[in-house]
Formats: sequence, structure tokens, C-alpha cells
Amino acid sequence: MGGFYPGPDDAVPEGTQTLVLLGPSEPGFWPHFQGSPEWADGGDDPLDRWSARVIGALAEEMGGTAAFPFGGPPHNPFYSWALRSGRAWASPVQLLVHDTAGLMVSYRGALALPRHVALPIPGPSPCTTCARPCATACPATALTPGGYDVPACHTYLDTPDGASCLNLGCAVRLACPVSKTYARLADQSAYHMRLFHK
Repeated sequence: MGGFYPGPDDAVPEGTQTLVLLGPSEPGFWPHFQGSPEWADGGDDPLDRWSARVIGALAEEMGGTAAFPFGGPPHNPFYSWALRSGRAWASPVQLLVHDTAGLMVSYRGALALPRHVALPIPGPSPCTTCARPCATACPATALTPGGYDVPACHTYLDTPDGASCLNLGCAVRLACPVSKTYARLADQSAYHMRLFHK
């Protein structure tokens, strides 16, 4: 999902020469994950446990260190790392937008590698030529000039009208034209929305 060469001000594991961000490859990730032992065992946090196992093994194989957006505090600065990659930007609604995943971007972990790895040159933000439907897509009007009103979003999700966002995914994320090309199954979005709305 991107990467960067850390500078002295970047909060990365010691000795990192290249930090590579990892996320689901769509379409196809959700059925793959649902075939995992973490999904089948009925335990808590199956996606985090799957990520820790798979990315942890990959880091060990590559002689690096795995870092995750869960498990803190302290929390790894994935938002800042995503911006540093040059492949994600603050969207008009301040959620991260990714060059290929749009507002459906999700980071499951990162590899902190002790060597220089060639990275592709990033392209421009998809928002520069976009009509920005995300800016008016929130039916709960939870996205305000002052920021994201989380209580307003939760209140809306508790109403009958909120069932669409709860079952199909966030209307703002779904409105992004780039998100539409990065197919995510409705039951995958519903799973994440249920966790968010606990």
C-alpha cells in the first residue's frame, strides 16, 4: 500500500531503512481471511490476530520488524506513515484516501526493513480532479468543518435510516470514485461497521 525511507523525525522502529505499509488486496481478501484459523476459532479480534501471524511471519522471513495499527498504547502513527508514503492523502473529509483503494484504504500492518528497498514513484492525489462526492455523502452530517462528529455518527447508526451504513458500509467511503474500483464485499464492510459501532 506504499512505503517510504524514514528520516530522523519519523517515529519508526530503530534501524529501519525502508518502511512498507501492508493492507488487504481487493477483491478477494475477505474470502481468503474467512478461511483462516483465526476466523474459524471464534476468538476475539480475529483480523488483528491474523494480521499479527501473517505479517509477523513475513517480517521474520525478511529480517525485519512488524508494526501494527493495533495493540497500543503506544500506537504506531499509521496516519502519518500513510501520508509519508506519498500514496495516501488527507481527503476533503480528512479520512485517508489512497491512490488505488480510495477511502476504503485499510492498513493491517507494516514491515520495518533494515535495508533500502526500491519503491515506485507515487502519483498525484485522486482528489485533485475529483468532484468530491464524499464531502456531501454523510447522511448523519457527522463530517463537519470542525472535524468528525463521532457521537453524531453513532446516533445515526442507531436509527432505522442508519441500517444502510451499518450493513453496507460508510456512505462517505462508498461515495469515493476510487473506492468503487477497489471492490469490498458488503459483509466485510458490515463486519467493520459492527466493530466500530460497539
